[in-house]
Amino acid sequence: MSRIKLIRFAENANRPDIVEPGKDTYQQLGGRWHEAFFQNNHPITLEVGCGKGEYTVGLAERYPERNFLGLDIKGDRIWRGSTRAEALGLTNVGFVRTRAHDLLTHFAPGELAEIWITFPDPRPRDRDIKRRLTSPRFLDLYQQALQPGGLIHLKTDNEGLFDYTLEVLHERAGASILAHTKDLYATPELLPHAEDIQTTFERKYRTLDVPIKYVQFTLR
Repeated sequence: MSRIKLIRFAENANRPDIVEPGKDTYQQLGGRWHEAFFQNNHPITLEVGCGKGEYTVGLAERYPERNFLGLDIKGDRIWRGSTRAEALGLTNVGFVRTRAHDLLTHFAPGELAEIWITFPDPRPRDRDIKRRLTSPRFLDLYQQALQPGGLIHLKTDNEGLFDYTLEVLHERAGASILAHTKDLYATPELLPHAEDIQTTFERKYRTLDVPIKYVQFTLR
């Protein structure tokens, strides 16, 4: 492991906005995020697979009346998001270092108001279908963690993942697709729903003229 990563991991261990293995708060905040972490009762939005936290921090900066959490397994990535949030003086954002399939270890039923999935690994191989963040396995987790009517958003450059997601939603009882497009920036009426905050991936794909796909949906 590089010296830089070791330094960042040491800093993560002392940052109150990062919840990770080894800390007393790890696996102890489910059902208590409002009172024990944010110390307010504002709605909580989770970004699953937040990477460097660009989207999580961007949302927190835009909506100070809401709380935001970024979930990712990579401590180095989370450090970047935490560092930016600290530089901006944000107090309505935090990060959880864990795997997406452990979601219910950290959140009680109905604790989340909204979920974002931005540019996840499309997992194109058939043997990896269950690892796609919009597979039925993960939708089951989101449904439990979300409050009734809670929104889920997917942004992706990958047409295969986008089509797969729509297919899964059409087949799922109780799922409602509220908005979708294969070219978000050619559908300006959807931009307010999709948030025009751009991650490094999104800027890259836009530079390459790759259309950004977007779908917004709810689960019963």
